Amino acid sequence: MPKPGTADAPGALLYFEDEAPAALRLANATGLAPHRVESHRFPDGEIQLTLPAHLPPRVVLLRSLHQPGDKLTELLLAAPTARQLGAQHISLVAPYLAYMRQDMAFAPGQAVSQRIVGAWLATLFDALITVDPHLHRVATLAEAVPARQAITLSAAPLLGDWIAQHRPGTFLLGPDSESAQWVTQAAAAHGLQHAVCSKVRHGDHAVAITLPPCDLRGQAVVLLDDVASSGHTLATAAALALAAGAASVDVAVTHALLAGDALQRIHAAGVGEFWSTDSIAHASNVVGLAALLAGALNEIQVGHDGALLSHPA
Repeated sequence: MPKPGTADAPGALLYFEDEAPAALRLANATGLAPHRVESHRFPDGEIQLTLPAHLPPRVVLLRSLHQPGDKLTELLLAAPTARQLGAQHISLVAPYLAYMRQDMAFAPGQAVSQRIVGAWLATLFDALITVDPHLHRVATLAEAVPARQAITLSAAPLLGDWIAQHRPGTFLLGPDSESAQWVTQAAAAHGLQHAVCSKVRHGDHAVAITLPPCDLRGQAVVLLDDVASSGHTLATAAALALAAGAASVDVAVTHALLAGDALQRIHAAGVGEFWSTDSIAHASNVVGLAALLAGALNEIQVGHDGALLSHPA
């Protein structure tokens, strides 16, 4: 058997210490050899990275991009270094992909972060795999990140399985029109009733939501969305559902960003359980993504020289 970390190894999985549990689950699911990237911060704030001295042609870097400031610098340093050390095909697995929300300028002079960050990532990585990216006016991930492969996965069916097991017969409710895609996917396999609210955002912390024309009286409702960030949208939708007669309201999301007191705000609105995937490590994680991510990685066939042979459609 080839020694992990040598040029004869089938592939290496690079990760950072704060994501070690998720990385080891992914390594176990893929057979890639896990290697921790050592990180040192100098007194002036600069970051120094140390990668394994020798890398195989195929390298996968795991980095979920919540709190992205330092992490984007890590990617800037890690990818070119990996190529110097032997990597010829590098995939970035970013379960949460930052800077996808702003896909247009809403005022003169605004930076369109999606285009800028996406194009930059495409210069560093041959492939990008992410889960439920927040794409609104962009139809495909490849438009935002023009890498050789840009692969979008969805955790909605997995969340749907969890919800059906723990709240059988529930009513799935999307807090806004953007959540419709995830609500529909999650409801499909189990024949769950579902509908979507209407939302008008007036700022980062102010939203107006209207319930859909459906009868929620006596229903066990689960709010399903891709991201919980400030918690205002979910809290507002939960309060409206309870006021409309829902027997209970729980929440399931792919990405538990949960800035500040967001989780307390959500529970204060009357939400019982809050469930999330492990795209971002949090106490609410109940759905693992390792098998989903491994499936996408295993379908990307890379030759011994790192050249792409095939990839998922």
